Amino acid sequence: MRVVVQRAKNAKVIVEGKTVGAIERGVMLLVGVTHSDTVEDAAYLADKVANLRIFEDESGKMNWSLLDIGGEVLSVSQFTLYGDCRKGRRPNFMEAAKPDYANEMYKHFNEDLTKKGLKVETGIFGAMMDVEFTNDGPVTLIIESK
Repeated sequence: MRVVVQRAKNAKVIVEGKTVGAIERGVMLLVGVTHSDTVEDAAYLADKVANLRIFEDESGKMNWSLLDIGGEVLSVSQFTLYGDCRKGRRPNFMEAAKPDYANEMYKHFNEDLTKKGLKVETGIFGAMMDVEFTNDGPVTLIIESK
């Protein structure tokens, strides 16, 4: 699994003109799944996201995690994270998991975040989505389970 973590002041996802998920302070996640990912990968990344110390403490140092600040999560499925652009001009998506399997792993990931006590909002798997957010910092990281 591959997750792009973006510290956010706020975020929302819109499908067909309707807001389907929205958060205040926390993280906006783009979540990609490949064929070999497992529930253990989902659990590992959920733990990593929940405990990443990317929020500033009273001294201005990144010492606090989502759990420490009571932050929220907007999680958006993103198969294009496994796009291979090394050859030609059109990305190859052969490393992205098939939709049914990707959705299953994506759900496990979000459930694992929820089990940690985090508020988790999502988009709609497979839908065309508009994502709006204010990147705080900006702080953007890429984490992988492999």
